[in-house]
Amino acid sequence: MNIHFVQHKVFEAPGAYLEWAQNRNHKISFSKVYNYEPLPDTAADIDLLVIMGGPQSPDSSKKEYPYFDSQAEINLIQKCINTGKAVVGVCLGAQLIGKALGAKFESSPEKEIGVFPIELTAAGLNDDKISHFGSPLSVGHWHNDMPGITENSRILAFSEGCPRQIIAYSALVYGFQCHMELNKEVIELLIESDEDFLIKNTMHRYVQKPDEIRSFDYNLMNNKLFKFLDKLQHEYENS
Repeated sequence: MNIHFVQHKVFEAPGAYLEWAQNRNHKISFSKVYNYEPLPDTAADIDLLVIMGGPQSPDSSKKEYPYFDSQAEINLIQKCINTGKAVVGVCLGAQLIGKALGAKFESSPEKEIGVFPIELTAAGLNDDKISHFGSPLSVGHWHNDMPGITENSRILAFSEGCPRQIIAYSALVYGFQCHMELNKEVIELLIESDEDFLIKNTMHRYVQKPDEIRSFDYNLMNNKLFKFLDKLQHEYENS
């Protein structure tokens, strides 16, 4: 497979998504937009598009983030969806997928940073790509917002702090508000970017301290993500 990553910040790295792609010997390419690297002009050379998270929102302007062109990313997502490619969005990426399909992102009821359980909905328990996650499953979180939902989308998982943790927009298009890609390396990058807030936080009940976040074993979560991606690849290759 040809896998293209769109990365918005150094600390929003693809982690386990990249590890999976490397372990399966897939062809990997990047648009590191924080370095002003261009997006692909077409979806022709992409089998799986993975759009990562970031501090931006889908409504962020180029005045706020000169390197971030929300509409250009939405256009690329639409090209991939319209040509039958697989698309996975993480956090901001999930919100951009929703917007590409006409659904506006919203503020999450709670800010979540750290490791908290998600639970599968009835639709999630019946989705053959994620039913193996089990319920509950402790996963990573680092967000304020959540993706929009379309008429045909299915909410597959939720948490106490956010009702939209995993959304299936179609058989090949998934949005993850949660961060199942986190590993020790990515966690350190994220903590460094937000450490002062994490240490001083007293307002948000779903925000953990750095040592709590570091102490979690991310391997189980990563392995479940790998199996999801294997199943998504199988669906794509047989669609």
